[in-house]
Amino acid sequence: MGDLTRRSFLMKSGAVAACAGGALAAYRWVRNRDTVLLSQAVANEADGAARFEREAMYYKKLDEDRVECEICPRACTVAPKERGYCGVRENVGGVYKTLVYGRACSVHVDPIEKKPLFHVLPGAKALSIATAGCNMECKFCQNWQISQFRPEQIRSEYLPPEQLVRHSKHEGIESIAFTYTEPVIFYEYMLDTATLAKEHGVKSVMISNGYIKEKPMAELCEHLSAVKIDLKAFTEKFYVESCSGELQPVLDTLKLLGKKKMWCEIVVLLVTTLNDSKDEITRMCTWIHGELGPDVPIHFSRFYPTYKVKNLPPTPISTLTRAWEIAREAGLNFAYVGNVPGHEGESTYCPDCKKIVVRRVGYRISQVGIENGTCKYCGRSIPGIWRA
Repeated sequence: MGDLTRRSFLMKSGAVAACAGGALAAYRWVRNRDTVLLSQAVANEADGAARFEREAMYYKKLDEDRVECEICPRACTVAPKERGYCGVRENVGGVYKTLVYGRACSVHVDPIEKKPLFHVLPGAKALSIATAGCNMECKFCQNWQISQFRPEQIRSEYLPPEQLVRHSKHEGIESIAFTYTEPVIFYEYMLDTATLAKEHGVKSVMISNGYIKEKPMAELCEHLSAVKIDLKAFTEKFYVESCSGELQPVLDTLKLLGKKKMWCEIVVLLVTTLNDSKDEITRMCTWIHGELGPDVPIHFSRFYPTYKVKNLPPTPISTLTRAWEIAREAGLNFAYVGNVPGHEGESTYCPDCKKIVVRRVGYRISQVGIENGTCKYCGRSIPGIWRA
């Protein structure tokens, strides 16, 4: 996993000091190599899970106190005392509530390249946050230990938006990333944090499967700086059989992000034999070029056996290299290879002069040849979010 649960964090950090008679413990900062980790212990659980509850956004009331969720394409119809598919939104007497507002189960400071976002402030740190739950079940999920459980099954901390933004400002962290699980299911927490962060000059990035309806996504676009979408495959069959979802709503989200001119990068995890055919990758890249344009970065990431898919080998590097080449042949200017440190496809090349403008090895940046958003060698515009 790329994140830390509270249990593993406490094992690494030792003890956390508690406030006598208070509901919250004091912050304790622990350095794990070059990364600052944040945890907040709950010393008094008298108010229990109620602290995490808020009325949900985007739902409508039906007869007999039922509700219909309008956050994601599942459009769950939920009876009283029941929950939606994601397991974190519950019908309480005809009022739909989120149970994970501020309920952080994973907190970590990551390189922005780990998201991965390659055209957003290279070398920057991102305060990465997640709650339990997801609106898909990907059989190859690397974070299934938190995404496929209900919030009461996961040790969590109360970290409201104000504390996340305050911490980011205090530590000089340039962005807050909603990641690890699926941010759509903790929509209210993400929206409030992104709104407050923007007011204080901190960027917010959403790392998502793109399984969200148009109106809530459009509202988020007013406050986010960038979005990374996991495009699981380019067939409905893969989405249905491997993710318990649908492809078309994700494509609709990508088109909406393009319409809103939201900076977006796409990641495709190539799962051996399931979504890595030359034909599928070609059709995907052709669609991206035609619908979104040539400058949307696409990352082909290496699969490793995990969760419910342990019978397939890791993606051959040759398959990733082939996908990288197909993307460039299709006219996509910024194609990348992920999870293969040292591959030439990790770096950013100027589409015109072909020189490296951002050199990467893993998550490390050793060269940035971009000045005021242009290639310093030939002056060609390099789209993204760069420092002045």
